[in-house]
Amino acid sequence: MGKILTIACTLLILGLPQLGLTQLDRPAITSFTQQNQAQPVPLPLEQAFPYFVSELSPGKYRVTWNLAAGHYLYRHAFQFTLRQSESGDSISVDYVLPDGIQKTDQFFGQIEAYYNLVNVDLELTTVPGPDAELVIQYQGCADWGFCYPPQRSPFKLQP
Repeated sequence: MGKILTIACTLLILGLPQLGLTQLDRPAITSFTQQNQAQPVPLPLEQAFPYFVSELSPGKYRVTWNLAAGHYLYRHAFQFTLRQSESGDSISVDYVLPDGIQKTDQFFGQIEAYYNLVNVDLELTTVPGPDAELVIQYQGCADWGFCYPPQRSPFKLQP
């Protein structure tokens, strides 16, 4: 009788944790799959924030972004510099931004943002050399909550 009681107690002790786990309200594996399917996928950077550079006149350039729907750029994240050589110092470039849209951003709070099309006019204060690059810095996000890291993109200027 003692052996049966010992076996019964052992089975009971081993079975209690399993019984308790069945009572937890755990989401089914299928709900995780469904949640992942509902989560938007970030666009590649080149599709979210495509831009091109055009020369307006000697020393004057325009950088134009044609943003993907539901994506925006931060006004405060723009910066433009001229680098005469790969190892050389960077020279600040004067630029003019249009007015943006006031918005409450989940990452930075009250900000000014650009949607759709944005043109930034640049004016160089020095003549670019044969190896000169315009360094374009910007950052943007998708409305659904994905924020891209700050970008720093060199653009080779034609002499």
